[in-house]
Amino acid sequence: MLGAAGIFIPEFLTKIGVLNTPSWYTAGELEYFTDTTTLFIVELFFIGWAEGRRWADIIKPGCVNTDPIFPNNKLTGTDVGYPGGLWFDPLGWGSGSPEKIKELRTKEIKNGRLAMLAVMGAWFQHIYTGTGPIDNLFAHLADPGHATIFAVSSFHN
Repeated sequence: MLGAAGIFIPEFLTKIGVLNTPSWYTAGELEYFTDTTTLFIVELFFIGWAEGRRWADIIKPGCVNTDPIFPNNKLTGTDVGYPGGLWFDPLGWGSGSPEKIKELRTKEIKNGRLAMLAVMGAWFQHIYTGTGPIDNLFAHLADPGHATIFAVSSFHN
């Protein structure tokens, strides 16, 4: 869900002049403080650490209920293999009645699926038009009769 926000929000803020960021589809071409292999290894390490803790909790429930950084924080009431605490639930939405938690988890799954479709739509817009979704939206709002998907389709003459 944050990936979809990472496409749309910076592109919109750049379009209205608040930010000056590269487009999401050219971000991989930029020079970073290190090479992409190192970035991948660091990401792999941190994701592996989080997934390893989740797997350990599945194998031996409750074994990871102590925060590794702040040992005084104890995770209580979380389901096996489901993260919680300060790092994964900073607003405390995962506490409360089981019905509320089940409803929030269902919303999370549905919103995640919707975000995946939004990202896929952004990819297709860039593939077919060469611009991002915000540029396409502004172009369509400026000329709704001509800036449509049919204007870039192969059967349009």
